[in-house]
Amino acid sequence: MSRFVIYLHDATQHERIDEVTSFVAEDASGSFGIQAGHARMMTTLIFGLARYRRHQESWEYLALPGALLYFHDNQLYLSTRHYLRDHNYGRIMASMDSRLKQEEQALSEIKGSLQRMEDELFNRLRRIHHAGFE
Repeated sequence: MSRFVIYLHDATQHERIDEVTSFVAEDASGSFGIQAGHARMMTTLIFGLARYRRHQESWEYLALPGALLYFHDNQLYLSTRHYLRDHNYGRIMASMDSRLKQEEQALSEIKGSLQRMEDELFNRLRRIHHAGFE
């Protein structure tokens, strides 16, 4: 069976995974699979799990908060903010759930901070506007 290489890149690390026979992921149009010899393609993956298999081994899972995928000449490139990789489905799902909750909390804090900044800016503009009419 033909094989290909996966290159994983995130903000702090990169890995090369050799001898891959199959890769499965999901983009906005749905789930799809890639095997060696696949036509050139590029897509953006949605938040979730992707998986790949090396020759005669079990599936390995990748938890991704979205990623850019590019496949060409039996080389698959995945670029993302961060990723988690594990053979154990239950463990990676728990890790992904924990990471998602952390990101949602951080996003909520950022939104609150932006709202406070917007309110303060509006108040200052209103004071400037009223001061100009006195």
